[in-house]
Amino acid sequence: MSSLSQFISDLASGAVRVVDLTQPLGPDTPVIGLPEIFAPSPGLSVKQISRYDDDGPGWYWNTITMGEHTGTHFDAPVHWVTGKDLPENRCDTIPVGRCVGPACVVDVSADCNADPDFLITPDRIEAWEAEHGRIAGGSWFLMRTDWSKRSDPASFLNVAADGPHSPGFRPDAVELLIERDVLGVGVETIGTDAGQAGGFEPPFPNHTLMHGAGKLGLASLTNLDQLPATGALVVAAPLRIVDGSGSPLRVVAFIEG
Repeated sequence: MSSLSQFISDLASGAVRVVDLTQPLGPDTPVIGLPEIFAPSPGLSVKQISRYDDDGPGWYWNTITMGEHTGTHFDAPVHWVTGKDLPENRCDTIPVGRCVGPACVVDVSADCNADPDFLITPDRIEAWEAEHGRIAGGSWFLMRTDWSKRSDPASFLNVAADGPHSPGFRPDAVELLIERDVLGVGVETIGTDAGQAGGFEPPFPNHTLMHGAGKLGLASLTNLDQLPATGALVVAAPLRIVDGSGSPLRVVAFIEG
């Protein structure tokens, strides 16, 4: 039996299980907030075209409007100024094979429960590698924080007088992941940088360094608590938007049942 035939058989038998890593997307889905001097990204709005009525007696469909980076979404390198001149840096030009890869899942949920500003460090990555093996090139690095379990939008955004507070990456940790040649990173928070990352050096290091290196980002993931530390295969393919900087998407993981 070929590898693909075996995979299909394992899906049918339940030996391989599909886990949905995608948050539901609706008008109430939170979007990232920016200072008033910058243009905001709109959330999802839905307008009915027809629903089995005079405008379309046999069909139902809607018009949708939203920012590219809404809900569970994909960040292409062109999203950030450091990646703007790279080749194959947009949603329509990134080779589709780069959207599929094994996952390395680092569980820092207890740390984030104790400290919402928790940052992944090189030491934490290397400690994970000592237990599970070196991160292989072409892997997704997924940061499990259990942040997606914050069902209240205010708690999810966690904005205080000095700005949002949510976990993320220290700049030197991003540099280490780039050295490991990961596909990109995935997080459960609204963006791939920590809430306070605007004050880091460089500011927003995951966006600045990752996208400058041609790497990808996944934000607002969920169900990372269902994935093993290693062994999952993640598929995260954005809509093929021409010149797109990102896209809402359905992220799925395949794991042994």
